[in-house]
Amino acid sequence: MKKIANHLYRFSSSWTGTVIIVLFLIFFVAQSFVIPSGSMKRTELIGDFLFAKKFSYGIPIPHLPWLELPLLPDFNGNGHLIEGPRPQREDIVIFRYPKNPKVHYVKRCVAVGGDELLYADKKLLIHFHDLTDEKSIKSKYSHAKIVTLRDKLWVENPYMNKYPGIQYVPEGHNIFEVLLQYYIYNKKIDVIPIMVDGLDAPVYSIDGKPINALYAKVEKDHFYMMGDNRDNSNDSRFWGSVPYSLIVGKPWLIYMSLEHRSYDRVFKGDQYGSGRDHAGLKRVCGDVAIDSKACEKLWDRQRFTVRWGRVGRRINSLELEKPIQ
Repeated sequence: MKKIANHLYRFSSSWTGTVIIVLFLIFFVAQSFVIPSGSMKRTELIGDFLFAKKFSYGIPIPHLPWLELPLLPDFNGNGHLIEGPRPQREDIVIFRYPKNPKVHYVKRCVAVGGDELLYADKKLLIHFHDLTDEKSIKSKYSHAKIVTLRDKLWVENPYMNKYPGIQYVPEGHNIFEVLLQYYIYNKKIDVIPIMVDGLDAPVYSIDGKPINALYAKVEKDHFYMMGDNRDNSNDSRFWGSVPYSLIVGKPWLIYMSLEHRSYDRVFKGDQYGSGRDHAGLKRVCGDVAIDSKACEKLWDRQRFTVRWGRVGRRINSLELEKPIQ
């Protein structure tokens, strides 16, 4: 036994052994990711560096880092070497973007196969396919608002009371109206505009027909992903639910959190306004006008600072607390 241990020690100390061990960990145990956008703000922030558990939902097919090329065939036809448990509602999940599987996204799973969704301005309503009466719903979502629409029970914003980071704070646009515009101009989205009688929501018009909600039903073995920053998230509302074959893992631990955004990025966002964070500027600049040189200097002074309050924190505990900016 001692001889085997010595061989393993010498192997792990060599360059070859180190590379093999590191690749094994990346492929099957844990992988590092960085949050690139504000779609999960305030739960996860741009500049959060985190480790993800790769084995939470089975063992996904290993891909060559950076190039994202699969190293093995998809023997099981489900994107995993070993099939595992599926994402549950409320889970924050790392998955491959359905339109470009080389890109990883991080969102919250809000619904699973068989669930139905109604999205209205500042409201997400879910009909849980496996919770058929008010008693069973209240056993899981005791503080949620339950409404009856179209002869079904729906839960309004079921996760907001539990996770303080979920918010509806538009940064320069109304995402409900953006989705309607996508629909009008024949851009593919995964929600259907409908009129729901009894739903307390603003009413719009498409071709003379009243619209106050967007509807979707989740396919079997698929998962509906939405950002906690609901008004500023490119998610399943645009490109559909995520199949199990694209599920990668679950965020686990933040090992570094760095505020690296430039003043222009925070003030203007990109060409579409995405990434704008006027709330962040106001937090730093206080009473100073956010569109002033003085605010820009204050922002630049604290740029590249470490958010020490987030370092070393586990996601499953951090998401239950008041957001740490």
